[in-house]
Amino acid sequence: MALILVRGVGDVGSAVAYTLFKAGHTVVMHDIPMPSHPRRGMAFADALYRGTAELEGAFAKYARTLDDLGTMVKCGRAIPVIDIELQHALSALQPDVLVDARMRKHRQPESQRGLAPLTVGLGPNFVAGATTDIVVETAWGNHIGEVIKVGRASDLAGEPREIEGHARTRFVYSPVSGTFRTALNVGATVVAGEEVGRIGDTPLYAPLSGCLRGVAQDGASVEIKAKIIEVDPRGSDTVVRGIGERPRKIADGVLKAVRESAIGPAMQRATRR
Repeated sequence: MALILVRGVGDVGSAVAYTLFKAGHTVVMHDIPMPSHPRRGMAFADALYRGTAELEGAFAKYARTLDDLGTMVKCGRAIPVIDIELQHALSALQPDVLVDARMRKHRQPESQRGLAPLTVGLGPNFVAGATTDIVVETAWGNHIGEVIKVGRASDLAGEPREIEGHARTRFVYSPVSGTFRTALNVGATVVAGEEVGRIGDTPLYAPLSGCLRGVAQDGASVEIKAKIIEVDPRGSDTVVRGIGERPRKIADGVLKAVRESAIGPAMQRATRR
């Protein structure tokens, strides 16, 4: 089994970590301090704020230091979550696999080949053999979760999936950068126009009535244009916790990529000779 470092503790990264962990791999998750992932009921993101998080019966725990990380990796009962400098994490862990699950759709990813014996990029802008060794398709459709060994994932296109007539209008994107403040949590009911939170003196309002499927953690550090609020118009029928259909399909693709590559400690040592 492999030691795998997953970048990004949002809903996709968490689904990937969960799936790999349940398959028997040793998994560590990495993100920046105070990230602004909104779908916290579908992710391990709260471990960076509260120390622990649970997702479908699996637990993640914040590792404050490299010593804590080493202890948790040996224990193997929970998925360690870290926010230390990436290079320090790579040096300490020497992972067999690095998965970039940050889902930064509007940014060109830096090349990550060579940071581990196998590197996997999720979603738009990744090119197999250039930015990472392998790419996994993340766009809705027949090819979601497909393992791409030559070429690139689909370009970002179209609107988010529609729910009761609402697509992109379900979301609120940060108009400014700063610290997000809110008294509401995932699952709260809101009405259109209600203040959900604010960044400094800038209030952010619910775009429609429904249930908060996603809302960034109070105290999160947000960048301009970051997605920080999501309202589901189905109200009490909304599923706000657990792994979603799309993240699960993507995670299955990552697991397939790892299995097909037969990456593990033996190959890691051979690769680095």
